[in-house]
Amino acid sequence: MTVIKNGLIFDAVHREPFYAEILIRDGKIVSIGSDFDDEDVIDAACRNIYPGFVEAHCHLGLDGYGVGVEGKDYNELGDICTPQMRAIDSFNPFDPSVAFAAKGGVTTVATGQGSSNAIGGTWIAVKTTGVSVDEMIIREPVAMKCALGENPKRCYREKGNSARMSTAAVIRNMLYVSMDYLARKEAAAGDPAKMPKFDYKCEAMIPVLKKQIPLKVHAHQANDILTAIRIAREFDVKMTLEHVTEGHLIPDQLEAAKEYMLAVGPTLTHATKIEVRNKTFETPGILAKRGCHVSIITDSPVIEQQYLPLCAGMAVKCGMDEFDALKAITLNAAEHIGVSDRVGSIEEGKDADIVIASGSCFDSSSVIETVLIDGRRI
Repeated sequence: MTVIKNGLIFDAVHREPFYAEILIRDGKIVSIGSDFDDEDVIDAACRNIYPGFVEAHCHLGLDGYGVGVEGKDYNELGDICTPQMRAIDSFNPFDPSVAFAAKGGVTTVATGQGSSNAIGGTWIAVKTTGVSVDEMIIREPVAMKCALGENPKRCYREKGNSARMSTAAVIRNMLYVSMDYLARKEAAAGDPAKMPKFDYKCEAMIPVLKKQIPLKVHAHQANDILTAIRIAREFDVKMTLEHVTEGHLIPDQLEAAKEYMLAVGPTLTHATKIEVRNKTFETPGILAKRGCHVSIITDSPVIEQQYLPLCAGMAVKCGMDEFDALKAITLNAAEHIGVSDRVGSIEEGKDADIVIASGSCFDSSSVIETVLIDGRRI
């Protein structure tokens, strides 16, 4: 057993921090209280204690650190529609960026395909320590990655996809075909003679149609965000919105669509294309104040993973409430990717993923001194 004592706890549940002791056993938070006795004591005096930070959208372990094109395993460029692709088959636990994330206090990430394809495949949620992705996984699949906007247009312009409406049509077509496939499969009631011919793409889409996983839709520009909402409602599927760079331009519309969680970012970058020219660190705060469910993301490697709390700090500097910003990189992010039963807050029964820092996690001068993942010091 391990006891963390004397630190100020920011648990991502209660708005006000508090002093208490955290008892850890077998990788879990067993109790939060006082006067625990144990041989293994972590003295967090004059320190702040946070839940392990959670990234709701990145490409960690799939886009190699310090490598050329051959090290990038997050986009399949031979087909614009590849729902059958699984991020678990590209993830590399030994990529240096995974260790950088853990040392920076980012203990859980959702990672997967990029945005070259209209439909790219399924994502995974992993802890940021381990040598085997199968042991690091905490949820698979997390979501089905889709993309609107400039990236599919650019990557498939010479292959019949040169407009936003073309990309939307690819997504709609896959949903329609998959709905027909599922209906025929269910009507067959297990009779091999009546079953439709096996279709790997359609099989991969069934969890989306059954609302077991959401579409995870890359949408920067305001019109792309609204197209994503239009498609989700048209087919009655679950969805999360990713990037939402121009979300501050349509706050009324997003407030009216609160059922869709928002992952905002990356913002700590140069505007490299038209659809991100309106990006601002004011966006997360504006949308959170409207009651939207907001996470803040790095989209690593666009921003290095360990700078996730710095991005939240920039949002605070630009007007976001500090408690909302903390939730945006902990509990909200965990809810966004469907793993809040295990991570995202300091609560009894959850995984002992904990960060101890010399000061505020939003302050660039603060030092992360101790990181625990599943109760083990990293």
